[in-house]
Amino acid sequence: QVQLMEAGGGSVQAGASLRLSCAASGSIFSMYAMGWYRQAPGKQREVVATITSGGRTNYADSVKGRFTISRDNAKNTMYLQMNSLKPEDTAVYYCNPRNWPDDHYWGQGTQVTVSS
Repeated sequence: QVQLMEAGGGSVQAGASLRLSCAASGSIFSMYAMGWYRQAPGKQREVVATITSGGRTNYADSVKGRFTISRDNAKNTMYLQMNSLKPEDTAVYYCNPRNWPDDHYWGQGTQVTVSS
C-alpha cells in the first residue's frame, strides 16, 4: 500500500509560482500513473494533471502552459510546478493515483491561496 503526503502550498499573489510535492512511501510508487487534483470551496474536485509511470503527461485546459507535472521515481516523489498563478487556482491540492475514486481515501492535501 502506498501512502502519500502533499506539501508545498501557500498564500501567494497572482502571477507567482509554487512547487507542490507528493512524497510516497512504498517501493511500488513507480508503477502507478499518478495525478494532481484540486478542490476549490463549493466546487467539485477536479483533475489538474496526470502523469504515467513512464512520464507521459496530461493537463486540464485551465492549467495548460502554466503548470508542469513531473515525477522522480528514484525519490518516490511527484511534483507540480505552478507558474503564473491566478486567483481561480485557489484550492486544496491533492495527489493520488490517476482515476482515484472520490469514495476512496483522500489525504489532507495542501492549501494554495492566490490573491489578486
